[in-house]
Amino acid sequence: MEKEGRNQTSVTEFILLGFGNLPELQSLFYLLFLVIYVVTMAANILIVVLVVADQHLHTPMDFFLGNLACLEICCTSTILPRMLASLLTGDRTISVTGCIAQFYWFGVLATAECYLLAVMSYDRYLAICKPLHYVTRMNGRFCIQLAAGSWLSSFIVLTILICLVSQLVFCGPNEIDHFFCDLTPMINRSCSDTCLVTLATLVFASADIVLPFLLTLTSYVYIISTILRIPSTAGKQKAFSTCSSHLIVVTVFYGALITVYMLPNTGALSAPNKVFSVFYTVLTPLINPLIYSLRNTEVKEALRRALQKCRVLKRIQRS
Repeated sequence: MEKEGRNQTSVTEFILLGFGNLPELQSLFYLLFLVIYVVTMAANILIVVLVVADQHLHTPMDFFLGNLACLEICCTSTILPRMLASLLTGDRTISVTGCIAQFYWFGVLATAECYLLAVMSYDRYLAICKPLHYVTRMNGRFCIQLAAGSWLSSFIVLTILICLVSQLVFCGPNEIDHFFCDLTPMINRSCSDTCLVTLATLVFASADIVLPFLLTLTSYVYIISTILRIPSTAGKQKAFSTCSSHLIVVTVFYGALITVYMLPNTGALSAPNKVFSVFYTVLTPLINPLIYSLRNTEVKEALRRALQKCRVLKRIQRS
């Protein structure tokens, strides 16, 4: 129903408060997030380059890893550049259209990541629980279909949701106590009837977050039960090592995501909410490539081969 008791003058821009309540730390925040942005971009671009260039990384899991790295590059670029500009200039305003656009791209990428993590867990399920069927099922065509389906589904869902959000009228106060444009704070600033948007959000969240999470959880229940039935300790360690990186990434991503959307973003809990939001929007894209590069033997070997080629090329150029 339409909201009452609020300034009914429509607004054309929002003020993202971000970390404005800590003015003495703005310079520190700027340097910190700038370093995070540069390292995140470099690490994920390196993963993409290695997956494309090294033929040893042309496996289904590495193909999905390359997709995940592309997704993290885009997700980071959706939020951090604007945050950095705000910290540098002190201008925390963003147009309503710009706010909706930022949420659209963030929503597309977050949804695609949920699907992609579920696909990667299915890949690990087949590799560990159904090894004899792995090669025939996870062929190149099927991998492309799974990756494309993850991206396409997220675009379709968020396009429908954004069409509904764009019909809303937003009224004062126009301050949003967040560092990026998330859906709930925007809806709370609307003086239109938000029932349809809220219902659509609930339906889509169930299909795009809860369902992939349950699929991922189910895959790992089967994976862990299969690993526990392996008689030798060495066999258990080898099997677990093939999925440990992905399991860490899934735990970090969903742990932060669930915490953010289960904590009320009001009063004393608004600060912890922002911290956990930073974790899954900013830090997760940073730590994902680090986890895969440190725990994935194939990626480390590919990086070593790439560095060796660079050294050889330098020697050739000098001679």
